[in-house]
Amino acid sequence: MGDIYIIMIVALAFLAIADLIVGVSNDAVNFLNSAIGSKAISFKTIMIVASIGIACGAIFSSGMMEVARKGIFDPDQFMFNEIMIIFMAVMITDILLLDVFNTLGMPTSTTVSIVFELLGAAVCVSLIKIGADNDQTVSDIFNYINTDKATEIITGILLSVVIAFSVGALVQYISRLLLTFNYNKKAKWVGAIFGGIALTSIAYFILIKGIKGTNYAKSVVDVLYNGSTNELLDWANSFLNTSFKTIEELIQEKKDFLKISIEENTANVQLTLRGLLEIYVLPIIGISLVFWTLFSYALIHLLKQNIYRFIIIVGTFSLALAFAGNDLVNFIGVPIAGWDFYSLWIDSGLPANEFSLAGLSEKVPTNNILLFIAGMIMVATLWFSSKAKNVVKTSIDLSSQEATQERFQPNFLSRSIVRSASAVARVYNNILPNSAKNKIELQFKKPVITLAKGKKHELPAFDMVRAAVNLMVAGILISIATSYKLPLSTTYVTFMVAMGSSLADRAWGAESAVYRVAGVLNVVGGWFLTAICAFTAAALVAFLINMNVEVMVPVLLLLTVILLVRNTINHRKKALAGKEEDALMKAESSSIQGVIEESADNIRAVVSRTAKIYTSTIDGLAKQDLTVLKKNKKNVVKLSDDIEELKGNIFYFIKNLDESSVGASNFYITILGFLQDMSQSLEYITKASHKHVNNNHLKLRFNQIKDLKEIEQHLKVLFGKIKSSFSELDFENIDGILNEKRLLLDELNSKIKKQVERTRNEEDSPKNTTLYFSLLLETKDLIKATMNLLEAYRDH
Repeated sequence: MGDIYIIMIVALAFLAIADLIVGVSNDAVNFLNSAIGSKAISFKTIMIVASIGIACGAIFSSGMMEVARKGIFDPDQFMFNEIMIIFMAVMITDILLLDVFNTLGMPTSTTVSIVFELLGAAVCVSLIKIGADNDQTVSDIFNYINTDKATEIITGILLSVVIAFSVGALVQYISRLLLTFNYNKKAKWVGAIFGGIALTSIAYFILIKGIKGTNYAKSVVDVLYNGSTNELLDWANSFLNTSFKTIEELIQEKKDFLKISIEENTANVQLTLRGLLEIYVLPIIGISLVFWTLFSYALIHLLKQNIYRFIIIVGTFSLALAFAGNDLVNFIGVPIAGWDFYSLWIDSGLPANEFSLAGLSEKVPTNNILLFIAGMIMVATLWFSSKAKNVVKTSIDLSSQEATQERFQPNFLSRSIVRSASAVARVYNNILPNSAKNKIELQFKKPVITLAKGKKHELPAFDMVRAAVNLMVAGILISIATSYKLPLSTTYVTFMVAMGSSLADRAWGAESAVYRVAGVLNVVGGWFLTAICAFTAAALVAFLINMNVEVMVPVLLLLTVILLVRNTINHRKKALAGKEEDALMKAESSSIQGVIEESADNIRAVVSRTAKIYTSTIDGLAKQDLTVLKKNKKNVVKLSDDIEELKGNIFYFIKNLDESSVGASNFYITILGFLQDMSQSLEYITKASHKHVNNNHLKLRFNQIKDLKEIEQHLKVLFGKIKSSFSELDFENIDGILNEKRLLLDELNSKIKKQVERTRNEEDSPKNTTLYFSLLLETKDLIKATMNLLEAYRDH
């Protein structure tokens, strides 16, 4: 039986590495979105700063298994074999859950997931133990589980979401009123004061989050009291402004801040470094504010540097450091604790089901070399993970000041929220005096940014003021929560601050509000789904492992590997689909000649994709292949969406044109209209074919399939000629291609007449007849739309 625990320990080690990779891919959004979104510094510099922050955070990490120490479950109640079941269930579930969110590009909380996985697995094992003991009832579950801590965490999640959004919106609104969008033209002292406040909050955040839990936090910096034990309590209550009733209570509550030693009747109280930061918070902040304000002024006035860029660099470093210093234990804490207690079990010589792990709730120290290796894995993941970029993109798109391709579709709730918010805004505008409204509008007026033609997509998602506010507010909120030992998720805080600042900065306008709100609701819903899925899945995995440890552990590990590989392959396919040869490109040229050449690429791509989908649909219909037909439906929907995205870019395209080339807009709009007609005909053909086979209707007759294949072959040749002409920009062949229009239409009319005769004399399936006529008529429309497009090109 001991062999299975060796396998479990080895598996936990590999699961820890995998968890580091998927965890960093998800949490990268915490510290990258502000810097990347604002484009304050180059992407390479951002990655270097974040990498240094992660490395420092990992090295100075407390190395403690936080989630176990916080007491989600009571280790005294479990034996070694039960703890190993819990740990395996937690790690398997955590990797799969985070990987799913990464693949979807949705940010979630690694802290919340690990906590609820521990809770779910522990509840399952506890119920199994209770069920096997006739002397216990379900109510005894409270002896195993720390429900107070679970409730505290859930409350912390709810509060962090609401507070972060509200504070982010308020601070951004005030900052924009004071700084406007023309912040670079403000007086130097304005930027210096803003820099002083921002850097003070970030610096204090680095101190609190960087020092908390490390050995340096326990360093003694001063002796506060050395005197009679009888007077200790009065002195402490006076000094700390508290009301402790016993010395034991004082020692327990302030053990992180004060070192209290008592010998006979003499007490000695020493102040630790963390205690210094916590107790003297206001003087430290005051001194820091003065220092950083003067520093900011010198940076602006003497060195002629952009203070907002400096704030973003320091803020990115601080959040990366905090992430590694705190969330690292979420990924490796469980495996390392498993190894430590495996060693204790081996030394004990007792059977696994008789060895109690009463010491698990104590702090579990971690080897510094392991911390360094973990940090390097995190840094490597940050540089090479495409899923990390995918998650960051979600956050940036939802907070972008500019128009983006909206990922989320509006729903009833998002529409209702936007309508309600608009109604409140109208009431607010009616109350506000006109002079105040005009002043506010002036402060929010965006400057006209002059860029080279065709370079509009290089604009940042938001400016450096908003990026600095995001980092500053996130740092302040996390520092306050840490000081008061309040549970929260750094992911939730950073994301919701970014969303709140976006709202206040008017990034959610009438054109995008319903999409952005729907996106936020999707992400927030996913967070709560994380807790539910983590709890349920971990409980299920723990139950399965408990059934037969030796069988289920290898099976579940193999299943985990298969699912991870499948998700990775699917993600790569999706990424490659966005870079496919036949991808459509937005027109960015400012001249009619440029538009003609760019449109030629899109026409080539649409014709190529149309030919493939049409051929595949006829083949799938002939073979009754439902899988192929379903795939064609997805492909044609993707094609329609791509064309729709091009139409959504018309506004920016027209804005970008030279005065002498305004006529290009009419040509471009006409071309897009014909492309949409082609996609609509193709969409009907694929849907009708899929529906026919999916409903198990009779297969088309041999003659019908033969006729459709003949048409498909003729269209394949036609589309091949069009593709060749537009690939080589050889438009002299267009007249020759247009001459084939009448031949193709005559062929289709002939097929229709033949089907009419068959229907009168031999056809006995109404569904077949309907489908066949529909395919012919829509193919006729497809040909007409294609020829109309060619005629438009020939005319220009």
